[in-house]
Amino acid sequence: MYKAKVNITLRKSILDPKGKAAHHALQNLGLKNVEDVRIGKFVEMNIEAGSKEEAQDIAETACAKLLANEVMEDYRIDIE
Repeated sequence: MYKAKVNITLRKSILDPKGKAAHHALQNLGLKNVEDVRIGKFVEMNIEAGSKEEAQDIAETACAKLLANEVMEDYRIDIE
């Protein structure tokens, strides 16, 4: 059994209104050193597979078909 940890974020070219709002709120809280905030999604999947490569392929398919909008989002998969 493998665990896939997927981080999904908006592409840098896409405006992130939640990130902007969080950045503004952090600035108001006195955290002036925070220069930028981007908010995304985190997904964990337990995958039954024969190899790490097979688990990676399954996770890639899940992201491409359902979990991420590849037009607007990037994703990174870590298999454990």
